[in-house]
Amino acid sequence: MKSRLEWQSKAVLLLVLPYVGLNLAMQTRWWWTQAAPVAIWTLALSLLLGAVTLKLRAATLGAAIAGFAITASLMFSTGTFPHLPWHTALTPVLAVALLTHFATRLGRGYKEELGLAEPKRGRNAAQIVANLGAAALASSELAQAGLLSLCPLARGVQHPGLVYAVGLAALAEAAADTVSSEIGQVLGGTPRMITTLHVAKPGTDGAISLMGSVAGTAAALVIAGLGTWALRGDLMLFAAACGGGVFGLFFDSLLGATVERRGWLNNDAVNFLSTGAAAAFTAALLLM
Repeated sequence: MKSRLEWQSKAVLLLVLPYVGLNLAMQTRWWWTQAAPVAIWTLALSLLLGAVTLKLRAATLGAAIAGFAITASLMFSTGTFPHLPWHTALTPVLAVALLTHFATRLGRGYKEELGLAEPKRGRNAAQIVANLGAAALASSELAQAGLLSLCPLARGVQHPGLVYAVGLAALAEAAADTVSSEIGQVLGGTPRMITTLHVAKPGTDGAISLMGSVAGTAAALVIAGLGTWALRGDLMLFAAACGGGVFGLFFDSLLGATVERRGWLNNDAVNFLSTGAAAAFTAALLLM
């Protein structure tokens, strides 16, 4: 079944990477002419993050390159003056990487016995893009301009950073999903299907557990909190990002219990749609 649905992983790559690459090239050129140090720091730190994940075997070479492009694009899209690298999307992206890395390695021996452990070579490019691609798309200048034109609240002087909530929610969901499943497999107790509440085996698509759900929600709160601080946001930005992240977490389980179990979507497609749903839910909150 995995090979039959492999085209979906490639579709996610084709949907995200060309746009991110074009956005990165345009942003690099603009920042280089306006403030060259910003461009240098952004590209250097994004490259360093990709190199570290490759060194730790948390990602393949292709995944590290994709992560570099997405991280740099996110940093450029959330950069403001006065510019400080940690007051961009770098902070929540780094937090997502750390949370998912340690959650994946927690109880690895037990997960290997169950046959649920991730390959030691790390995540591939499609997995990275499926988890972070929606945030990059939602944070692009085109998406921000569209939200500003439609949302009077986001245009307000009191809440100029609300446009960042959409991309931040996608990052919060990415961390919440991985932490929820990884922690749930080790400490979650008896998993149950989200649709029927019937008992299920650990690792079953669409199965949730109490500890897994609590851990995932906590991860969303952490990413939303760090992102709000980094992006100089307020309580409204934090609440919108949290709401979208938690919504996406359970939407992911719902997709897993229905379309993924039926073999209609693979895990990369489900992850991309779930992060996209988190962003869309947050955008809807702002528009309302």
